[in-house]
Amino acid sequence: MKVSDLFQYRRPEIKALHLTWIAFYICFFVWFNMAPLATSMLKTVNWLKPEDLRLFAIANVAMTIPARILVGMALDKWGPRRVFSVLMVVMALPAFAFAFGDSRTQLLVARLLLSSIGASFVVGIHMTALWFKPKDIGFAEGFYAGWGNFGSAAAAMSLPAIALHIFGGPEGWRYAIATTAAIMAIYGVYYWFAITDGPAGSVHRKPRKASAMEVSTWGDMVKLILFTIPMIGILAVLVWRIQGLGYLSAEGALACYAVIALVVVYQIVQILRVNLPILKKGVPEDDKYPFNSVAALNTTYFANFGAELAVVSMLPMFFEQTWSLSPTAAGFIAASFAFVNLIARPMGGLVSDRFGNRRFVMLAYMLGIGCGFALMGLMNQSWPLIVAVAITVACSMFVQGAEGATFGIVPSIKRRITGQIAGMAGAYGNVGAVFYLTLYTFVTPSQFFFIIATGAFISFAVCFFWLKEPEGAFSEDYFVSSVDRELEMRAERVH
Repeated sequence: MKVSDLFQYRRPEIKALHLTWIAFYICFFVWFNMAPLATSMLKTVNWLKPEDLRLFAIANVAMTIPARILVGMALDKWGPRRVFSVLMVVMALPAFAFAFGDSRTQLLVARLLLSSIGASFVVGIHMTALWFKPKDIGFAEGFYAGWGNFGSAAAAMSLPAIALHIFGGPEGWRYAIATTAAIMAIYGVYYWFAITDGPAGSVHRKPRKASAMEVSTWGDMVKLILFTIPMIGILAVLVWRIQGLGYLSAEGALACYAVIALVVVYQIVQILRVNLPILKKGVPEDDKYPFNSVAALNTTYFANFGAELAVVSMLPMFFEQTWSLSPTAAGFIAASFAFVNLIARPMGGLVSDRFGNRRFVMLAYMLGIGCGFALMGLMNQSWPLIVAVAITVACSMFVQGAEGATFGIVPSIKRRITGQIAGMAGAYGNVGAVFYLTLYTFVTPSQFFFIIATGAFISFAVCFFWLKEPEGAFSEDYFVSSVDRELEMRAERVH
């Protein structure tokens, strides 16, 4: 696939790609519509404090974790067209609730619910995988994600002006946020009628059960359980922060911890329920896949997308305080970290397609992230500002390129459970964000960058030993196993 192909809108797969990245762009625009209006909120709402907004920032990424798991299951059952449309319409409701919230608790609950919109990412990943062949998937996924992620930068650049110049007054920020919610709901309805789940005549392969990911060996089932626990357990960190700021009593926090523990137990039971019969019967050789590769990609997204979400939250203040810049100048420089998405993420997917070895590309990107953040950890006021900006942009190129490379591999691991694999890897990005954002409250910016660098180096080591080059990663079509054909025949008999 070439860059010029993106302008051939009459090709069905190119039209689907553009419709889908626009949907994701709108979701990201809504997801990050609070940060650029935070100062306006503080000035006009006298019962809000800065620490409330810091809590809202963590809440803004928290529920994305379970949402991505649930959405991954829903994708494999109902397909991305329905899931994307319903998600956009339903998530407009908490966006409206946040826009017109009149208490701290209402704003927190609305933000928690709205954070589920982050699951939109895995929906588009699955839709794009249905439309593009394995040899082109890296660039297609990277273009989708890069332009979609740019929605957060677009929100930062445009929402303050919309609130001030179009609506104006102390309530301008409320109407600006409400407008984004309305646009998302309208596009969700349009998306339902504008697209299909893959080309006409294509088969949407579904897993045996949507409630948990299938695995190939007993050891893989143990690893799946071990990787499932942190995805839900990380929410306990959010509960701890909410209690610390007085939103929850000790009894309420204990109740939340109990619910989190029950959800973890439920997920483990579902894993056992789905996989015990499969493993006892025996998995045919042609249907096996390496769960180690899924685990490795979980760590890469923890270390790249998790780092991106965390760094975007603290970078403006870091530049402002370190080089004594104005808030506007610091914000403009910090925006470059997200702005690079437009180029870096599609490039990561394109390099993954063209190089002929997706595993090597993934390793190179993770090594680059580690070195980039280590250099950022060394930066201080004695460094020339232009050098610091150059290092920040270069590091961002590696971070977002790695994100594109990650999802250049995901669809080729096991076609039948692509939604669940994408959901799990995507959820680990938000696990990383919550983990890093919480750590940031206890360390200096330099220490923070070194911690993120360490995470990238650990992921590099995991990928070196566990990540396998997917079979058929550059073929014309995805591999179909004997179990895939059996499930397809069963579905045909049912219909």
